[in-house]
Amino acid sequence: MHEAAVQPKPRAENNHSPWLLGMFVRPRETIGHIAAHANGVWWLPLLVLCLTALFSVAASGWLRQIAAQTGQVELPPDFQYYPPEQQERFMQAVEATSGPAFVYVLPGMARLITVFAGWLLVGNLLHLVLTMLGGRNNTTSTLNLVAWAGLPFALRDLVRTAAMLITRELIQSPGLSGFAPLEASKLNAYLFYLLGLVDIYLVLHILYLGLGARTIGGLSARKAWGGVVITMLVLIGLQALIGYGLAQLSTIQVVRPFMF
Repeated sequence: MHEAAVQPKPRAENNHSPWLLGMFVRPRETIGHIAAHANGVWWLPLLVLCLTALFSVAASGWLRQIAAQTGQVELPPDFQYYPPEQQERFMQAVEATSGPAFVYVLPGMARLITVFAGWLLVGNLLHLVLTMLGGRNNTTSTLNLVAWAGLPFALRDLVRTAAMLITRELIQSPGLSGFAPLEASKLNAYLFYLLGLVDIYLVLHILYLGLGARTIGGLSARKAWGGVVITMLVLIGLQALIGYGLAQLSTIQVVRPFMF
């Protein structure tokens, strides 16, 4: 009897790891493959984004603990005029918030929530805008695109992590925030957070979204890019507003109580 010939097994269709590199070296071709999938293929890029976010949190947390141990604490304005008991109370609060739960666990959880919430928000808003412009995209294809188009942010986290580990300094002015006016005002503070979101990685993210919007929605170049730009302007403005609001709340909750 002749043994049956062994047929080579086809490559598993759910192996999308080559797309990780393909998004940077062959973005148009890779986005075409992503758009061809009717099912969700977003888990791999989201996993990468979560891991790189945790790397960044670990590096910044390590540096914050070193700063707390060496006494390099950022003091509030006019700290030298506080009564001794208020100064002591402030330093006790700083010491209490320098533990692992505050420098690793809570920031890590916040970053993970940001990854998933940002993905859902961008995906659903982009889907809505493209549909209003006449696109034929569905929610799944849009969420696939947004997840894979977010890989530049994973690269940004890796670059920032490497920079912090090499220089042993926290990144104080991300993106273009260094160009924000130095005058102390609410508008300038908002501009600081707004410009901090703008960098080459955001540009690359928008480029990927624009390429994919034409493919998944069947729109003209003008409508596809217009939809992406509208979506990103709304979300960047909202994200900067949230960052500014959280900064104001942290000032009230951490600094103000020690003035009474």
